[in-house]
Amino acid sequence: MQNLEVIYEDNHIIVVKKEPNIPSQADKTEDIDMLTIIKQYLKEKYNKAGNVYLGLVHRLDRPVGGVMVFAKTSKAASRLSEQVREKTFRKKYLAVVDGKFEEIKGLLEDYLYKDERNNMSKVVNKEKKNAKLAKLDYEVLTHNEVKDLSLVKINLHTGRHHQIRVQLSNAGHSIFGDQKYGTRGKGKQIALWAYELTIQHPITKEEMTFKCLPESIGTWCILKDIEKDKI
Repeated sequence: MQNLEVIYEDNHIIVVKKEPNIPSQADKTEDIDMLTIIKQYLKEKYNKAGNVYLGLVHRLDRPVGGVMVFAKTSKAASRLSEQVREKTFRKKYLAVVDGKFEEIKGLLEDYLYKDERNNMSKVVNKEKKNAKLAKLDYEVLTHNEVKDLSLVKINLHTGRHHQIRVQLSNAGHSIFGDQKYGTRGKGKQIALWAYELTIQHPITKEEMTFKCLPESIGTWCILKDIEKDKI
């Protein structure tokens, strides 16, 4: 069985760490995906016969790692999906990006257009047909002068296709290792990580926050420059 790091589990939900380069669900590559890995984990742990129910309520892009929640019942899946639609389901990200920001904190607002042909999004004029408003705020945690890289914390206000990657690139701070929108780190792993997830428990209604940080290795060595409780 594929190694799985479980952050939290009860009868209704399971929260796990998704490693980079694993799809959230099966795709045309037929590579092992998170749904399959967790189903296998549940099947073995609880000695279940036949199919195991597991609801996918949100996704992370394949190259992005971080915390994800899955539903173990259809009722939990329905209620979590409703939170996603109502924007009470909150995700925060860390990214290592090119350059030094003029402002420590800021808000980025752009209109994005998704080009289905090449699976890319770009910043466009708001008058363009099918353009959608994209908003995020960021906070710079540290800047490495030698490498000219910044570690930023990102809070999404909207959930557009490749939003963080496109907006930061457009602002002149592309994510290190971004093969589609980046300028530096070609051939490297993209330095984008979903580190915090806040949900309302689908049954108890309790607000729950889960955190999962990347290992402080490679590009993420920049994490050693700050105290973990500052994130």
